[in-house]
Amino acid sequence: MCGIVGYIGNNDSINPVIKGLKALEYRGYDSAGITAISDQETITLKTVGRVESLEEKVLEENIKDSNISIGHTRWATHGIPSDSNAHPHSNKDNTIHVVHNGIIENYHQLREQLRSDGYEFYSDTDTEVIPKLIDFHLKNDSNFLTALKNTLSDVSGAYAIAVIDSTNPNVLYVAKLSSPLVIGVGENENFIASDISAISDFTDKVIYLEDNEIAVIKADSIKIVDLVDSTEIKKVPEKIDHESQKSDLGEYEHYMIKEIYEAPQTVQSASLGRIKPETNTVKLGGLESVSSQLKFIDKIVIVACGTSYYAGMVGKYLIEEIAGIPVDVELASEFKYRKQPFSRSTAILAISQSGETADTIAALKKVENYGVLRLGIVNVVGSTISRMTDAGVYCHAGPEKSVASTKAFIAQVTVLTEIALHLSSSSNELYKPIIQELSKIPDKINEILKDTASIKKLAKKYMHNRDFLYIGRNYMFPCAMEGALKLKEVSYIHAEGYSAGEMKHGPLAMIDKDFPTFALCPSGELHDKTLSNIEEIVTRKGPVIVITDDPHSVNKLTEDILVIPKTIEQLQPLLVAVTMQLFAYFVARGKKLDIDMPRNLAKSVTVE
Repeated sequence: MCGIVGYIGNNDSINPVIKGLKALEYRGYDSAGITAISDQETITLKTVGRVESLEEKVLEENIKDSNISIGHTRWATHGIPSDSNAHPHSNKDNTIHVVHNGIIENYHQLREQLRSDGYEFYSDTDTEVIPKLIDFHLKNDSNFLTALKNTLSDVSGAYAIAVIDSTNPNVLYVAKLSSPLVIGVGENENFIASDISAISDFTDKVIYLEDNEIAVIKADSIKIVDLVDSTEIKKVPEKIDHESQKSDLGEYEHYMIKEIYEAPQTVQSASLGRIKPETNTVKLGGLESVSSQLKFIDKIVIVACGTSYYAGMVGKYLIEEIAGIPVDVELASEFKYRKQPFSRSTAILAISQSGETADTIAALKKVENYGVLRLGIVNVVGSTISRMTDAGVYCHAGPEKSVASTKAFIAQVTVLTEIALHLSSSSNELYKPIIQELSKIPDKINEILKDTASIKKLAKKYMHNRDFLYIGRNYMFPCAMEGALKLKEVSYIHAEGYSAGEMKHGPLAMIDKDFPTFALCPSGELHDKTLSNIEEIVTRKGPVIVITDDPHSVNKLTEDILVIPKTIEQLQPLLVAVTMQLFAYFVARGKKLDIDMPRNLAKSVTVE
């Protein structure tokens, strides 16, 4: 989603802002812009497209001696991608400049109010009301911080904003509500960003801004105040791990394929120090602080979005089967608006790769006064969800830059397996076999990655189809939905994930020679049931690709077979997912698409 980067200090401000914007490109965007104050001259440059184009404009302008800048990458919500809609936005006098992530929900009313006071608007964005509101309030009170506070009191919605004032170029203002923002602390220089990765090359100390906080930042000082009561808030900078923020393509063509090939290491990293096959034990340090509460939990509600939601569905099967605790899985975007009863023996488990997913954060906020235990599974240390929850488990998957999430799904399912084991009794018949087998999964994923010829061949065969159906049963049902999501995300082929048992209840009507089905049919309790569903499709001339660990069981039905190594049923999603990810990737590559940045999508969805 939209990205913010800013700098104030005694050095050149342009380089860190442009470099920071480039670091945020993986999040997805359609335009970029920067405002720099240089020798009392204020320069704003904007462009549709890549940050490279903005950088070219900056070089042409030859901006010198700028010690304060704010930059932005925009993912269009209000108004089409255009130079006029790109950030930063300003007031009429070109003195107040604002970049903004989030959505101002009452911007229509605010526009009308400001128009009645003589203000004109030049973009279709919700953001443009902010600099004009600040301008309006400055007419009543010349104190800039007071005007900013009054402006934020007027707006409703979600925001992370950065503001600079050309009449006072020694101050950078930032504020936050339901959208991430961090302050990077340096020596006689400070940075701001919506994502740590944007500033990790310049500092290893950060301050996380919380909701309803405003920071007044100078080159040598940071003052944080509460928006509600104006009290000053003291915060100690936290140290970040530089290595955890770094990722480059290396020998790979795209981040998606690089991150798929990191799957074995992802499982290892998510298991390191937690799963101990030699002693058949599970240790999750992130849950130790709430161990006494976990003993009384009789229900878990998983809230998540997208790929994390499908990982949560796999987690439901794992926790119910291994730990015997009932689990509901809810889309966070639906959960936050529903009215439902809760007992204090219910735990909420939020899953998010970035830890900044807006709907998932809102779901946690909904229950903050319910007295229920709030747990999290996130990848990014220090993210909003990691700080909102009572306890949780980090994925330790490292950076994931491709918009289509791959290793995050692998890490989340691995962690959910560990949580299921942690919540179960060691006497459970699945306990030891899963611990032993989980340690072997990285090698089995490597077997798939070493020979992708058959996957490439089938991707080439089916890359021009317009529709796909993915089917599976039990653990393979959520995998089918995740496989369909991957294909539609990166190849733009319409795909649906369905329970194989529901074929007769509607989807079978779609089947013909031009409507292929991806059937997930590894060994297991319902293997024969899925075989029957495949026969129903073949009988109606529907092409079928089968993922299985038992090719002899399906070779009479189809020649399009992708074989995975054998493992126990509860861990099959980890092998099946990698195979489906590779298929989606090779289809998209064959179609010469922008694989890492699919159209209309963003990596971290920080607005509703």
